[in-house]
Amino acid sequence: MTQREFQAFDNSNSNPRRSLTSNNSPPPSKPSTNIQIAATMSPSTQRADLKPLTLHAHSGGPNPFKIASALEFLSLPYTVKVWDFNDDPTTGLKGTTFLTTISENGRVPALEDPNVTVDGGKPVISWESGACMNYLRRVYDADGKVLGPRNAKGETGSGKVSEQDRVDFEKWEYLLLTTVGPMMGQTNWFRHYNPTPNEDALNRYVGQVNHYFGLIEKQLAKTDGASILPGGVTAVDLHYEGWIHQTAYAGIDMQPYPLLAKWAKMMIELEPVKAAYAKIKAAAK
Repeated sequence: MTQREFQAFDNSNSNPRRSLTSNNSPPPSKPSTNIQIAATMSPSTQRADLKPLTLHAHSGGPNPFKIASALEFLSLPYTVKVWDFNDDPTTGLKGTTFLTTISENGRVPALEDPNVTVDGGKPVISWESGACMNYLRRVYDADGKVLGPRNAKGETGSGKVSEQDRVDFEKWEYLLLTTVGPMMGQTNWFRHYNPTPNEDALNRYVGQVNHYFGLIEKQLAKTDGASILPGGVTAVDLHYEGWIHQTAYAGIDMQPYPLLAKWAKMMIELEPVKAAYAKIKAAAK
């Protein structure tokens, strides 16, 4: 996603982690197409034994919000460092500080974790949203109980999750990272920013977005719009949420996709997702 697209997108208890099931009902024991999730822990229940992670972000663009949402679901303490889209040496994504100490790609999100260190005490740093998400899953959710993968019954762990469950998780994750996100980004570019109007290019990318939205709509029929994968909301849903959140800005007609619209409305009402948006927006003020 380009700099100007990012700037324009701003529409807007032993286990200390947030639960993905309601407090009022036990985890499902059989396949369900209406698995509800809710945050059961407030920020005050975040793990006191950990140092805060640092999420490098900007108040626009979809990708930092997915990582903030994952941090919220995991009840991990974190702070948000908001960067500007310029080459200021100390505050800009294209400035020397960010490029030499955080991400040579000059993009957000990036994630610093002082709880895991290398080279004599340096915090582990990840950048690119897929890498950040997989880092959090690997280090803080190794059993997959919070962010998945899980089976159609909502179960996780060895002996419960099949190889097909894992493959399904990965293929929908990578479809967003490699295809749906880039197609949305190009739609935004040719609709709003390309210096010379190019209807052929715009129609090409809108057509691609509609193709993939149709694919997601069919997938959501398996859960009646409750989650992209059967078994409940996972990191896959967090990957998609930010991009689907900006369909109005991209000029995509959602009428043909009622389940996708239903899913998007459900996702933005989840407490961890709301908290993620609020925290990044507050840090940008």
